[in-house]
Amino acid sequence: MPFLGELFVSEILKKPVLDPKGEEIGRVKDLVIVKGEPLPRVSSLIIDKKKRLFNLPWNDLNIFNKRIISTKIYSEALKPYEFSEKDLMIVRDILDKQIVDANGAKVVRVNDVKLEGLDTEAVLIAVDIGMRGIMRRLGVERGGEDLMRLFKKRLPYNLISWNYIQPLEPKLTTISLTVPRQMVSELHPADLAEIISQVSHKEGATFFKGLDVETAAEALSELQPDVQAAIITGMETEKAADIIEEMPPDEAADVLSDLPMDKAKEILESIEKEEAEDIQELLSHEEDTAGGLMTNEFIAYLPDTTVKEAIQKFKKDAEEVETVYYIYVIDTDEKLIGVVSLKDLLLADLNAKLSDIMATKLKTISPEADEMEVAEIASKYNLLAIPVIDNEGFILGIVTIDDIIDRILPPAAKRKRRKV
Repeated sequence: MPFLGELFVSEILKKPVLDPKGEEIGRVKDLVIVKGEPLPRVSSLIIDKKKRLFNLPWNDLNIFNKRIISTKIYSEALKPYEFSEKDLMIVRDILDKQIVDANGAKVVRVNDVKLEGLDTEAVLIAVDIGMRGIMRRLGVERGGEDLMRLFKKRLPYNLISWNYIQPLEPKLTTISLTVPRQMVSELHPADLAEIISQVSHKEGATFFKGLDVETAAEALSELQPDVQAAIITGMETEKAADIIEEMPPDEAADVLSDLPMDKAKEILESIEKEEAEDIQELLSHEEDTAGGLMTNEFIAYLPDTTVKEAIQKFKKDAEEVETVYYIYVIDTDEKLIGVVSLKDLLLADLNAKLSDIMATKLKTISPEADEMEVAEIASKYNLLAIPVIDNEGFILGIVTIDDIIDRILPPAAKRKRRKV
């Protein structure tokens, strides 16, 4: 077994590699990593000898630890090496790179890499993102420990297990693990958006493209408009359409309104006709109006529907609607005549009709109403959603409280929506 114990990569960089007679055949330049089970493993060392690079396979090593590195072969058996984009290397591709800590929902920078023996191999088990990693690479880790002792403190280790990280660079996807991708998908959309916003556009786009469609749709709605537009514009139309189609129509309209005209039309043409029509309808309203704030996803039933029937239908219908606070009651012409809160629905007699329990003194708003007027009505009457109706009383959509809050406390600068 060539690997004894554990070590950090910075501890062996430029370290001499000895042949069976103890003579130096070169110094460690880098380590090539390949996919392993359960963790990525070292497949070979790249050594530097008089400014020439050679590949030293892991199986040719005799001893590998931070004190001594020796081989079973002599220098004449070494094979020349030329850097390849296909190879994954610790120094070139991982050190100083940004990585997503899926456990802490943040972007971190790799200061060092920790290796550990597993059977007869060396595996990558963690990255060092703390001050220790920086000081170790500078050769002053011991001095830092002594300095901290003077203040009766310890220099902390800040390691993240490879199981909790997700590489951002495309070339690192060859050793990405299933577990990190699942963990990233389970992060809150706001955390995903923050991660994407912390890195470069290229890295953010790469990270975003690695998400599944549902997760990508949720994360996209949390990003700032310019970032949304940049990511979707750079994607293939079919993939972009899948993501947009997964979003609630009001959020989809917000994204499309900031895209170049041609790209927005391409995406709309790739979306199912019914959903595209819903989005087009929302795009026809100015963004700072009730029509621009509303979603046309809501639940409405006829007045003679019984409470029992309404509950049964609601369980199915609510799966397709992002936010539900009320059930709206409409007549056969689809004009709004009443509203039932979910609380009243659950407390009512199962045989009662919606017409028996609905509130008829409705607070509604026109699609042209100013957004501040919408906020004032919601605040004054403690409403979680406000129906938007036209001049003839037909319900066009609803403005929910979360959209009102986003308007009053926007995460990004307000912008006018362009008609597509």
